[in-house]
Amino acid sequence: QVSAALKEGRVTPTELCQRCLSLIKSTKFLNAYITIAEETALKQAEASEERYKRGQPLGVLDGIPIAVKDNFNTAGIETTCASNMLRGYISPYNATVVQKLLDQGAVLLGKTNLDEFAMGSGSTDGVFGPVRNPWSYSRQYKEKSVPKSHSEDEECNWVITGGSSGGSAAAVSSFTCFAALGSDTGGSTRNPAAHCGVVGLKPTYGLISRHGLIPLVNSMDVPGILTRCVDDAAVVLGSLAGHDPKDSTTIQDNFKPFELPNLTDVSKLSIGIPKEYHAPGLSSEILALWLKAADLFQKAGAKVAEVSLPHSRYSIVCYHVLCTAEVASNMARFDGLEYGHRSDMNESTESMYAATRREGFNDVVRGRILSGNYFLLKQNYEKYFIKAQKVRRLIADDFMKVFRSGVDVLLTPTTLSDAAPYVEFIKEDNRTRSAQDDVLTQAANMAGLPAINVPAALSERGLPVGLQFIGRSFQEQQLLTVAKWFEKQVQFPMIQLEEVKRHDHGVFQDQKSTSFS
Repeated sequence: QVSAALKEGRVTPTELCQRCLSLIKSTKFLNAYITIAEETALKQAEASEERYKRGQPLGVLDGIPIAVKDNFNTAGIETTCASNMLRGYISPYNATVVQKLLDQGAVLLGKTNLDEFAMGSGSTDGVFGPVRNPWSYSRQYKEKSVPKSHSEDEECNWVITGGSSGGSAAAVSSFTCFAALGSDTGGSTRNPAAHCGVVGLKPTYGLISRHGLIPLVNSMDVPGILTRCVDDAAVVLGSLAGHDPKDSTTIQDNFKPFELPNLTDVSKLSIGIPKEYHAPGLSSEILALWLKAADLFQKAGAKVAEVSLPHSRYSIVCYHVLCTAEVASNMARFDGLEYGHRSDMNESTESMYAATRREGFNDVVRGRILSGNYFLLKQNYEKYFIKAQKVRRLIADDFMKVFRSGVDVLLTPTTLSDAAPYVEFIKEDNRTRSAQDDVLTQAANMAGLPAINVPAALSERGLPVGLQFIGRSFQEQQLLTVAKWFEKQVQFPMIQLEEVKRHDHGVFQDQKSTSFS
């Protein structure tokens, strides 16, 4: 709708950019952005405006305001990974996904907040402070929560965004941009999407280039897409997918962008319900929603059957071993010599290395490095790392067997519960929280499969709850078509944010007008 409005001249790219920048300022308390590239964004918007005047827009994304998670390299704009280690670092090049968006005419508003080096599931552990979930300030949540006082409501009652792409999810949810990039290693796009009531897509491993995404776990990292509807996710995917000579893990075939059909007949669909996803800690509310969604498909004529992924019970432990091992390897590059923070300690090279890493990394990052190096010790390598790789293969095989049996898409919960209040969330350490929050999402990363979170309902507390669809490798079109059908059936309500209403100039009037496809 916004793309059409730009083409018809009802709004100009500059006006749209200014409105979004104004919203970013008025929702600054959410802490969704680390860097706001106002000057650059306005220049890009002006260039887009000139193209529209000439009748030569570059595509659907031309003039559309976007945001990018701050672990993607951006030329001329600071890339920090929310860490002291990279504070002040400006990359000499753009990540491939960022460059592709800019080549399509998208307007980059800024870089979004995250857990330090994307290690976390709450967006609470970055050096720039925690991200606040926009739904904490929604009318829906405020009407359901009963604070003792107004100040307590504001300061103690706000809920987390999930993570680690919490800044990107909050940015999309609060209308400050129309799409955002996240990264997804074990659920870092889908988890915050579920908590913030937006669509979060993790594509098949290798479909989108990782070049320029600062690596966490090379064998699982995937750039993620956050939007307000499934159609928009398909549009962004079409702009990003395909081979990249700078990333040897990308597919060799050309990717053809697709437009999602309006599915009317689901009778030929087979939906699998993995029984192992009825995990310990799954709230009764989410369980009921999951079953309701399965009934929805069944009543519409789809075949719905319980399936088994027997090795998924081991996946979170397996994921922890492989994740920390690759983290230990990847973090070795931050030594204070080439880029990033460098300690003043100059007694010896070794002491400078140690001091740099102690000062630059937080406890979470250092803890994962320590764990990973332990698993990679000569005496532990076979016992932990190699065994975890073998289990990973079994987990991937489980998915392949289910899909070979005729199942088209798996339907699961995305999270165990709705978003936790910040004061409750920080009572447990990062390791414990991540193990709980990744339990339903990381298996798709281990198997390299596409998965998407679709907002499904509001909880009893007035907070978003999402459900996850997992598809076959490189079958994004089928996955997104099913997700779009489900999205249409549930009619998820739009967030009622007072801050946004005050800046409403007609572009954000209803759910329909918040998409650009």
